[in-house]
Amino acid sequence: MTVELALYQPDIAQNTGTLLRLGACLGVHVHIVHPTGFAFSARTLKRGALDYLEHASYTEHDSYAHFDAWRRAAGRRLVLLTTKSSSSAYAAAYTARDVLMLGRESAGVPDEVAADADLRIRIPMRQQMRSLNVAVAGSLVLGEALRQTNAFSELT
Repeated sequence: MTVELALYQPDIAQNTGTLLRLGACLGVHVHIVHPTGFAFSARTLKRGALDYLEHASYTEHDSYAHFDAWRRAAGRRLVLLTTKSSSSAYAAAYTARDVLMLGRESAGVPDEVAADADLRIRIPMRQQMRSLNVAVAGSLVLGEALRQTNAFSELT
């Protein structure tokens, strides 16, 4: 078991493709929670994923309810990256059973999804800055979670 990523109703195909490419390169499974803000297909993801999509491991969930039922049955902890948290992503202790959730680029996640999270974290940044690109944020926190769980030792 290793840390996984979940994309909650992503709006931008290029970010989704980039995160699927990241997952392919690091051996991380990615969950796509529908509906997406674009037609979800290899064609729309190509710009971000390039030719890595065929190496990506991902599951599509037709709704948040189905994703949440899966993760609870699997005993996975939901870790939400959100600008609305005061807890630093770098003060958190990650486990291999974590699923890191990224919200929509345009709106994050609804309050009821945030309430389901077992842990809510944010990336510390300069006060006058609002947020990072979702793919950049996911990369930063995923890297820390993989480092903490010693998952990089399994890669060459």
